[in-house]
Amino acid sequence: MGLSSACPVFSAWLVYKQHYLWRPPVSSVPQLHFPRCKFDPGRPLISFSKGITNKFEVFCSQVEAKESLSDEACELVNGTELTIGEGDESISANLFQAVKNNNSTGILLLSDIYGFEDSSTKDFAYRVACNGYNVLVPDLFHGDPWTKDRPMSHIEQWIAKQNRQRVAKDIFASAKWMMNEFAAVGISKKLGVIGFCFGGGQVVDILSQDEDTCFGAGVSFYGTRIESSVASNIKVPLLLIAGDSDPLSPINVLEDIQKRNKESKMVVFRARGHGFAHRPQTPEEDEDAEEAFEIMRNWLHDGLLVKD
Repeated sequence: MGLSSACPVFSAWLVYKQHYLWRPPVSSVPQLHFPRCKFDPGRPLISFSKGITNKFEVFCSQVEAKESLSDEACELVNGTELTIGEGDESISANLFQAVKNNNSTGILLLSDIYGFEDSSTKDFAYRVACNGYNVLVPDLFHGDPWTKDRPMSHIEQWIAKQNRQRVAKDIFASAKWMMNEFAAVGISKKLGVIGFCFGGGQVVDILSQDEDTCFGAGVSFYGTRIESSVASNIKVPLLLIAGDSDPLSPINVLEDIQKRNKESKMVVFRARGHGFAHRPQTPEEDEDAEEAFEIMRNWLHDGLLVKD
């Protein structure tokens, strides 16, 4: 197991691993294929039935899944491909929506450098939605994510093109679109925000700018290029998850965030490197990824549902 109570960083955060039945095994998570959504801007995309079940409905065709998957698994989540805004400032996004157990709560999922269409990001969004959430994954890179066939010598040049102000603007635009969709059906709730790697760094940045307006809780998985000094501006619970063998997300930076912000908690997995929680490569990493997912799930539940 990756967690250890021997390290001081765990002194304020005790984790009890539980078994849970809602999450399908990794091998059975659908590879989702999104229809292009053509919706009326005057009609909300998000709609809730008025009955007791509060079942979630969407005005687009359902996601198609591979034939090898059971009908029951396919019914858990709907997926829609959409565009937020118009013209040069438009943002492509994927929306994953719980069907049977929708809790009327939105989550913004910020991808790593491989972008919103990456299969690992889609799988993770599906799993979050299976827990009842409505998960919006925006394209932070405007159609130009990092690809594995590019030489690593070019990555700094690519990152320099990702203007921080533009990325922040896109994230807030995505969040406000989702909040407006909920408001149109009479629901007023703050969102959660999750991010990996590049997106994990953006979680800290965005929450420090939010002023308790859009978001009610955040989770940063091994965030990169974090300016820890902004953490004192964060007003909502922030969970930091990382591995102690990850040079891209130094533990001392996360410790500094925790010192500056009493709303934050840190969980460090021993012998885990970058990306283990959403891109596990070994059975051991997969086990720790399961545990990290449950920690995140409980954090969002407490921060978004219990406090509601």
